[in-house]
Amino acid sequence: MERSFAALLAAALAAYLVGSIPFGWLVCAAHGIDVRKVGSGNIGATNVVRAMGRKAGALVFALDAAKGFAAVALVPRAVAALGCRLPAHAVLVLAVAVILGHSFPVFLGFRGGTGVSTGLGIAVALVPHTAALALALWAVVFVATRYVSVASIAAAAFAAAAPWWLDSGAGRATLCAVSCLAALVVAKHRSNIVRLVRGTENRFKLF
Repeated sequence: MERSFAALLAAALAAYLVGSIPFGWLVCAAHGIDVRKVGSGNIGATNVVRAMGRKAGALVFALDAAKGFAAVALVPRAVAALGCRLPAHAVLVLAVAVILGHSFPVFLGFRGGTGVSTGLGIAVALVPHTAALALALWAVVFVATRYVSVASIAAAAFAAAAPWWLDSGAGRATLCAVSCLAALVVAKHRSNIVRLVRGTENRFKLF
């Protein structure tokens, strides 16, 4: 039992550190740009688009999503390969850890992204049907409103409820974790919500 608990703590720390990798900041810093001083100051893909364009933003989105997927799909395999056994609920702990790492990265003074892309990576691994429809909903809302924040909030709100019937076989604990993480993503958009209410939120040009 003690060895299993120690393995879980080590895996959770690994997931947190993976989540803390600030890809948005790194990609921009490689070109001499501090993304924290551009636009909203966020290190996520949306602000990277403002700083460096769509290609850089797409790269950061993919890398941030990969963090979430890796934490819940690959970290447990790596631990198992070392001969350690994780408890059944470990994947939920890892999902929380990687989101916390992305949203509150130790490498940038605990000021990170909103968790949309990392949450998508987690959802793809744990609740794939919900992930696919949430991504489609994001695209529809974005095209209709041209607000990335509105699309992200809508997709996260959908992801908080939809798994309970779209991916019910994932298990109650997993569904609870996904719902809570989706709610955290919505909460991380509180500054965007304030700007939306004030009418100062930026729209994106489609072309």
